[in-house]
Amino acid sequence: MAHDTHFETRSQAQYEYDRAQNSKKMRKQVTQFAIMILLTFVAFSAVVADFAPNFIKPLVLLLAGIQVVQQLYSFMHMEEKDAPHMGVIQFFMWGGGFIAFTFFVCFLTIIWW
Repeated sequence: MAHDTHFETRSQAQYEYDRAQNSKKMRKQVTQFAIMILLTFVAFSAVVADFAPNFIKPLVLLLAGIQVVQQLYSFMHMEEKDAPHMGVIQFFMWGGGFIAFTFFVCFLTIIWW
């Protein structure tokens, strides 16, 4: 046959280990998702509670920044330090974030002053 499929048998111990690791990763992702939903709820609650705009704007931006970092680390798997080329990936991710932040501050300065 031209398309033989290779099957690798695993021991019961390896199966249990893989199952426990997958369960741990899934629990971590569900927890991260719940935290993001909570942060979103806090932002919406602040707006609905009709706090002062000088309080709401920085709060919403802070919560959004926290969620961006949280999503990068949890859902983009940047917390996995043993992944190949992780240093290069992190350099470009944080470098892009720094450039974006610099442009943001630059345009805020140009527009407001």
